[in-house]
Amino acid sequence: MPHDHGHVHIDPNSGDRRVSIAIWANGLLTVAQIVGGVLSGSLALIADALHNFSDMASLVIAFAARKIGRRSADENMTFGYGRIEIVAALINYTTLILVGVYLIYEGGMRMIDPPEVQGWTVVIIGGVALVVDTLTALLTYSMQKSSVNIRALFLHNLSDALASVAVIVGGSLIILYDMRWVDPATTIGIALYILYLAVTEIGGPIRTLMLGSPPDMDNAAVVDAMRGVDGVADVHHVHLWQMQEHEVALDCHVVLTADAWSQSESVKGVIKDRLKDDFGITHSCLEFEHEDRAHKNVDLYGHGDTSEREANGH
Repeated sequence: MPHDHGHVHIDPNSGDRRVSIAIWANGLLTVAQIVGGVLSGSLALIADALHNFSDMASLVIAFAARKIGRRSADENMTFGYGRIEIVAALINYTTLILVGVYLIYEGGMRMIDPPEVQGWTVVIIGGVALVVDTLTALLTYSMQKSSVNIRALFLHNLSDALASVAVIVGGSLIILYDMRWVDPATTIGIALYILYLAVTEIGGPIRTLMLGSPPDMDNAAVVDAMRGVDGVADVHHVHLWQMQEHEVALDCHVVLTADAWSQSESVKGVIKDRLKDDFGITHSCLEFEHEDRAHKNVDLYGHGDTSEREANGH
């Protein structure tokens, strides 16, 4: 299927300003929530503060990554610096998992012996957090469609807003009914949601860094498209990966028929056009083999040799 490039692009400087505002907003909110959590005795507020702090840290990483990622390729980084945003996303999700596990432990301990909690402080700080989280989500909404890193931030801030609603509800129940167990229960709920987001999304950055094929691309269709070009007898040793988030690359061996061997440049042009038009693959490296001298018993993907594996008993 064709690779979708229908992303909304924001001017880089405008995007940087939005991220910068979000960093300051989350930083001030984190301080307010920690102070409020300590004064009120609310672990739920501190849990939400830690979540916001992790978002602020990831925003800082994303801000730096956006700057570095725009640098051109050089002799040290011949593929460019774009993947640094993928690394930033991986760091962000890993931190969220650690925070989530810690909050579940703390919440469990407080469920056993719920402390005194000042409900009004929880409700007021939770209301401020809801406003800031909503603002940050709005700032990053239009940017998240074209960046996995910014999308992670948007989803986290959206989840922060929902967590703030839970904190407000918990504080209200403490004021009305002195239900102190609600605070650690809310903490555990927030932590579980943090873990859910992190665990379900961390696979994307890992897949990219492991040079996995693009998840939204039909690899078999790509292979069939190349095999369908006139003069192509077969293809093998196919590698498909994402050089950057929206830049798919391919290299492979293309076996040409004897009649097409003298027209290899023409065949190459047809293949590259088909890869670009049908799948959005703009970077491809093709190595041609004559059908009479082509590698035998080789794997379609990777660079393995089927005969070698059979000889080794695999």
